[in-house]
Amino acid sequence: MQAEAFFDRVRDSLIVSAQAPDGHVLRDTPTIAMLARAAELGGATAIRSGGYGGLDDIRAVRHAVAVPVIGLTKEGDTGVYITPTVASAEAVAEAGADVVAIDATDRPRQDGSTFREQVAAVHALGKLAMADIATAEEALAAHRDGADLISTTLAGYTEHREKTEGPDLELIREIRAALAQETDGAGVFLIGEGRFHTPEHVAQGKAAGADAIIVGTAITDIVWITSQFAAKAGAL
Repeated sequence: MQAEAFFDRVRDSLIVSAQAPDGHVLRDTPTIAMLARAAELGGATAIRSGGYGGLDDIRAVRHAVAVPVIGLTKEGDTGVYITPTVASAEAVAEAGADVVAIDATDRPRQDGSTFREQVAAVHALGKLAMADIATAEEALAAHRDGADLISTTLAGYTEHREKTEGPDLELIREIRAALAQETDGAGVFLIGEGRFHTPEHVAQGKAAGADAIIVGTAITDIVWITSQFAAKAGAL
């Protein structure tokens, strides 16, 4: 899929993340695929999946939905663990992802590669590369290194930025302002992701400058969703 075709398809829309970690009751590949299909029926224009289910989840989701798939692996649970190597990026692309999500934070990668090298490997396979970042500086660096799109996935999950209670709307604004100062930077496709828990959060993310929003937990984690309702019921 060409970049502009993907952007036209998902701009001003909702992308849903269908993932579940090891030990979660939903950690089952067929279940993840059905969550993705349900999200597509509800209006999601793309699905982000893979995570600890890895390539099996990506393949299953690719089979279950007609919308684009943003794929990733999670290898380990500290440092750079989202699609952390060139081999990981290539495997995600070959598993059927249209877009490969890669940790683009300023931290060492498991194979000693650079983000730029991972992007090149993804592009060589005809796929798009998405930079998962935590700071505006990382967003700028990822743009310079060839990322096709940028997501605030890791905002608040590294030591370089404090975790906000809800989505980090200020980071979206900071990235937009920083990119606008780059050559052609104003046109960079920016996704808001991370702790978008309500429809109001989605609207706020768009107003802050995001081209699209990814929501995961608040849509596909039934345990978390139920806990929110149960907490309110207990307060009655």
